[in-house]
Parts: sequence; C-alpha cells; structure tokens
Amino acid sequence: MRSVETVEVGEDDGVARIDRWLRRRYPQLTQGQVEKMLRTGQVRVDGARVKASDRVCPGQSVRIPPLPDPPPAQPPEGMTRKDEDFIRSLVIHRDDDVIVLNKPPGIAVQGGPKTVRHIDGLLAGLKFDAEKKPKLVHRLDRDTSGCLVLARHPRAAAFLGEAFRDRDTDKIYWAIVVGSPRPKIGELRSWIRKAPGVHDADREMMQRALQTDEGAVHAITQYALMSEAGGRAAWLALRPVTGRTHQLRFHMAEMGHAIAGDPKYKCDRPTPNDLNGALQLHARAIRMPHPSGGELKVIAKLPAHMVHTFNLLGFDEREARDPFAPFEGTR
Repeated sequence: MRSVETVEVGEDDGVARIDRWLRRRYPQLTQGQVEKMLRTGQVRVDGARVKASDRVCPGQSVRIPPLPDPPPAQPPEGMTRKDEDFIRSLVIHRDDDVIVLNKPPGIAVQGGPKTVRHIDGLLAGLKFDAEKKPKLVHRLDRDTSGCLVLARHPRAAAFLGEAFRDRDTDKIYWAIVVGSPRPKIGELRSWIRKAPGVHDADREMMQRALQTDEGAVHAITQYALMSEAGGRAAWLALRPVTGRTHQLRFHMAEMGHAIAGDPKYKCDRPTPNDLNGALQLHARAIRMPHPSGGELKVIAKLPAHMVHTFNLLGFDEREARDPFAPFEGTR
C-alpha cells in the first residue's frame, strides 16, 4: 500500500479530465474506485475538492491518497515474458519520442511468408509508459546488426520519416571486407534495381541498371579504410548517402571487395576460410535531428561475431576515427 503523495501534472499530460488522468497514471484503479475517491474528497487538486469531470492542467498539484500496489506487470497479449525481456534487452537509447535498438544479426526487422519471429512483431514489448507500441521508421537487413530507430508516437514517426527521406540522418556502418580496397577512401555511384521476377524478400537481389531502366534508382556510398590485415581483409567504415536496398553489400561486391560472410553478393576475390560465417556488417552509429529539438547521436556495440573477427585480424575499435571529414559538405 502506498502512502499519501502529491503529484504535479506534467507538460506531457496536457489538459485532461481528472478521472482520466488518474486512470492513465494508476491503471490498477477502476473507474468506480476513482469516482469514489473524488466523491469523498480523498483526491484534491491544489488543495480543493474536484468532480470527475473537472479538468487538470500542467503545473497543478494533485493529492493522491494511499493506493494499492499495482499488480506485477504482464507481457503484452500474444507475447511471452521471454519475448519481452529479449526486445527490451536490445534498447540502447530511450526517451519520450525515440527508441534506438542494437539489433542482433539473424533476426528480420519485418515479417514475411516464411518469417514468423521478427522485430516488428515484438514492438508491443517496448510500450513502457506509452499507450501504443513504437513504430519502425527504417529497416536493416536480417543479417545486419546495429542501430535501428523507432518512433514512440505519430508525431515522432512523421518527423523521423521525413528526416530519413530528406537524408537529414547520417548513418555509419562498419564492415569487414575481403582484400584491401584502393584507393583507401572513395565514393561509389551506380544505378541499381531489383532483379526482376523475384518477389520473396529473402531472395531479392539488386543488380546494376541503366538510368532509363524500369525501377532504376541511384545509389551513392562513401567508404573509408580504417585498418587492414595483410591485404587479405580490411575494416571499412561505410556511409550510405542514399538508402537503397542492399546498397552497401552490392557496392562492395561490385568493387571487388565483398563484405565477408555475405551469402548473396560475392566477388572473384576469395574469402579467407576463417571469415566464412555470419555477415560482417554492423550499423555502428546514427546521427539525426531529434523530434523535440537538437540532435541525437547513438553508437551500437559490435555483435559477438564481429568482436571475434576484430580480435582475429588484430583490429582495435579504440582506433576508430571520423573517416569522412573529406566528404563534409558534399551530402
């Protein structure tokens, strides 16, 4: 049982009926219990008695009588406790507008005919104190790990959607590629399109196209070599100036330095045996305008399989730097 407390109505609460404000803040209460507390004067606003239909405003003080403790939180309908614990374990940033996950490799962002378990299907576990689950504002490939941004309400979703469309976001990926690219820093440009006749997301691939081809889109990727391992493999930073499907994977394979572990996009250069395995591509960092003003920067830790690869090849992420300074002002 809680003790008597005084609670201030917050700016996010807006102007609301006192009974509805109480039900939102204390979901363990029934409407009948709320009306009884108001009728008997146990709840007061700025020291005065109020009716259920009276409204409260930000800044007002509400006296709350002793209340029963809320029941243990239950996972959202259709989810197990294990599901909820899993999706919450991925959160690396959370505020009133935005959630950022560090998505692990091997799980799809959205579902499909053969995909039952996916991030979108687990988002109900990220409601926290909000009424609705967050929404995806972009996506990552199934085997790509790293920063995945969610909007917590419609206004944030509209704002972030526009930021992604207008290229106001800055995403940096880390990749391990076969061989060691020359020059060490550059920009890749091409027209690409989805291979015709493939409608299954798990099988779709991008191919080079002419500007006049149906469905052709322009793709631009900036890359910078961070470190190399004797010419057999290299650690690259990649910046997708455009956000096309499989863009980074396509561009690196076309350059002759495919991303290690990529089952779709390969090149003639052989992959060292110790790099055959999971895709070595990670959405390391994102910088974007925040829906409530200012800028948000988030960094996602490397997944275990890339930590292993870094150790194997002698790469040290503490040596990471901003490799794209020469490109500043060109986006």
